[in-house]
Amino acid sequence: MPAWFYKAIMIVATAIWGLGTVVVKSTVEELTPSWIVGIRFLAAGVVLGLIMAPKVARRLDGKHMRAGVALGILLFLSYWTNTLGLSDTTASNSAFLTTFYVVIIPFLQWAVTKRRPTGFTITAAILCMAGLGFVAYGGEAGFSLRFGDAVTLGSAFFLSLHVILTAHVAAGKSVTVLTVVQFVVAGALGIIFGLVAEPMPGFATFSADTWISLVYLAVFASCVALLLQNLGVAHTEPAQASLFLSLESVFGVLFAVLTLGEMPSPAAYIGFALIFCGIIFSEYIPLKVAHRRARTQAEEDLSQIEESDAALR
Repeated sequence: MPAWFYKAIMIVATAIWGLGTVVVKSTVEELTPSWIVGIRFLAAGVVLGLIMAPKVARRLDGKHMRAGVALGILLFLSYWTNTLGLSDTTASNSAFLTTFYVVIIPFLQWAVTKRRPTGFTITAAILCMAGLGFVAYGGEAGFSLRFGDAVTLGSAFFLSLHVILTAHVAAGKSVTVLTVVQFVVAGALGIIFGLVAEPMPGFATFSADTWISLVYLAVFASCVALLLQNLGVAHTEPAQASLFLSLESVFGVLFAVLTLGEMPSPAAYIGFALIFCGIIFSEYIPLKVAHRRARTQAEEDLSQIEESDAALR
């Protein structure tokens, strides 16, 4: 498929996740974090596994299992911390703080590849930290980083590890099979943690809205959106992929305002703008500069070839 196709499906995934943040925010009041993660991903793994059963049976092997288990652990950690954070912060804050993974990725790659972050990345990190300060500003209450905000930042760290590992292990493997395995692993971990550390949900007392929310999270926000993300990330450079996936924050705030009636403070809006500018500065501007340099170099090379050709004549 052409490159634009993989970018487009990542944008669709971000819209689904933006609404998913709102859905989780509503559901976490009736169901604890581990159970939400466990139910959504175990159900998603079963549904996707049944739909793709012939392919899974044909391609599943030790390499897919090892990679899928590693991705599943990171998937559980990122979504469990994100869901836990939503119990003590707004959907708008969660949507934007989660996108910190875009800035975290280059620094993690530095630790692995020893390639220093560029000036663009450092500037982006400063902008995002300034944005975090505005998000944490509580007006008359002063600065206060809530527990939910801090935990959400932790989810951004795990999500950045997930993006990097996906790009690293997807080569030569079936993205569909990897997705099914990691769904089942993340779901199993959620159920285990729920049984050990959280009360048993009262499934019989769930409202229709809760069941609809769980279906949305399992089918659309897990099966559809994560499959689209994995397909996009597997065929796109990590930096470009993170730029497109960062649009989740915009959709998250939009749906939070439209459906939950959230009204972030003026300081929070300034923080959101700074964080989004940091994301753009981290990914979009360096790509534009690199393309411009490559085009200039190509023009110079062509000019030298033409001059050499003219001299030979």
